[in-house]
Amino acid sequence: MKFCVGLGKEDAVKRLEERGVSRRDFMKFCGVVATAMGMGPGFAGTVAEALAASKRPSVVMLHFAECTGCTEALIRTYQPFIDELILDTISLDYCETLMAGAGDAVEDALHKAVSSPEGFILICEGGIPAKDNGIYGMVGGKTMLSIVKELAPKAKAVVCVGTCACYGGVQAAKPNPTGAISVSQATGIKTVNIPGCPPNPINMVGGLVYFLTKGMPQLDDKGRPVVFYGKSVHDQCPRLPHFDKGEFAKSFESEEAKKGYCLYELGCKGPSTYNNCPTVQFNSTNYPMKAGHPCLGCSEPNFWDEMSPFYQQG
Repeated sequence: MKFCVGLGKEDAVKRLEERGVSRRDFMKFCGVVATAMGMGPGFAGTVAEALAASKRPSVVMLHFAECTGCTEALIRTYQPFIDELILDTISLDYCETLMAGAGDAVEDALHKAVSSPEGFILICEGGIPAKDNGIYGMVGGKTMLSIVKELAPKAKAVVCVGTCACYGGVQAAKPNPTGAISVSQATGIKTVNIPGCPPNPINMVGGLVYFLTKGMPQLDDKGRPVVFYGKSVHDQCPRLPHFDKGEFAKSFESEEAKKGYCLYELGCKGPSTYNNCPTVQFNSTNYPMKAGHPCLGCSEPNFWDEMSPFYQQG
């Protein structure tokens, strides 16, 4: 991955074609993103224009208290060109997980990115340890708390990816020894939240594209874009007809489970979880209920505490 501070990249589609990615495949991906945004495949051209534009705001991605699973989900998608597209066409100027450099060189890249007159989008992954002035989370000799407080107010938009950044996540689960909180709580800034453990990469890309093409998306009361999180998993689940008929799997090994009966009595949290897993799926291939596993409610605040025990009804 190359760094291009604040300038974007030119001829994105041409470069993808040189890597063996056809324009047809590129447009197919843009159609998936457009559909996830609720705009339909006909909006694919606008998505493509946004992703392939020669100049876009610089993107700075900061990692805090987390497992890096959200970044892993983004770069390990089923079609290699998706991660190449996102990492090579946006001006990703700072990302501790993906950048090859270290030390003063990357600190200089970060300074240039956040000082660009064109502005930058800040993407945050991970919760913020806040107890004892944040000493339980450090990067480069600075607390994560001080870093996010310094940079978030300067950004054109702050996007949180993953439930940890959005709501504190597992770090904030009881007994929460580090006093972990969300990015919004740490900064007092309204953030665009793309929760999930991890979130679907299509939602991450779609959130960025929405901002580039239409501005700030409509958010629900938990800071999530309504276009991705406006419906419950339950209402989109293909097992819903079985729920309506009172047909429930009694165990994972039961004949009812093999027939695709509803998993509610096995702990499915779909009725109280808002996400688009059944319609977008991961890698356009699968998601928990399709694989025979109940929803754990991972896109909801405090799901580690409030949704557990995971395999019990209620």
